[in-house]
Amino acid sequence: MKSFKNIYLLGGSHVSAVSIENVKKAVNEIRPDIIALELDIGRVEALRSKERPSKKELLKILGMKGFLFYVFGEFVQKKFGKAMGIEPGSEMLAGLNEAEKNKIRAVLIDRNIGITLRRFSKYFKKREIIKMILDSFTQKIKFDINDITEDAVEKVLDIAKNRYPTFHKVLVDERDYFMARNLYQINKENPEAKILAIVGAGHVKGMMNYLAMFDSQSTHTILHKQ
Repeated sequence: MKSFKNIYLLGGSHVSAVSIENVKKAVNEIRPDIIALELDIGRVEALRSKERPSKKELLKILGMKGFLFYVFGEFVQKKFGKAMGIEPGSEMLAGLNEAEKNKIRAVLIDRNIGITLRRFSKYFKKREIIKMILDSFTQKIKFDINDITEDAVEKVLDIAKNRYPTFHKVLVDERDYFMARNLYQINKENPEAKILAIVGAGHVKGMMNYLAMFDSQSTHTILHKQ
């Protein structure tokens, strides 16, 4: 777990039972006033719903291009999501449940999935998708979801950034910025509150960097005004 002021970033695998236990342990140890989650409202509803929308409904909601990228996203999740921490899973639901059980304020800090899909469809490179599909069969990226260490995550991110730069930019880096910005704002509005942010392990380093950047910019602005 990493910390920035009174913000605690808990990174884990979205498909690991260990991560669920780590969420419960963190809540008990930190006693947060706010739990921030790598979710948007649509994914909260999806997590809590036992029924998934039909392909026809998704096509109507997302349009043809968005639907194709949704299907591709499912493929990516199966092949790479365990390593990259891209899609929300059971530990996010555990965070929501802990918030409700302990009467802790829960906030959603991730970007709307529709915006992410649209940006991905706009900027993706065909050669990256071909490379990802080929890599999925050759197991270019290997990762033990029950062994979420900082070094292991950074190695995977380095491979992804070099081999699939658009994928990394839209699904990782842009969301790191978006979530860190939301966290920083929540912290400014609640300076005395302890905030536990539950995110995929692949987002922790980038979010920490952005939090430090926002703080530096804020300090510089204050000093400049004085």
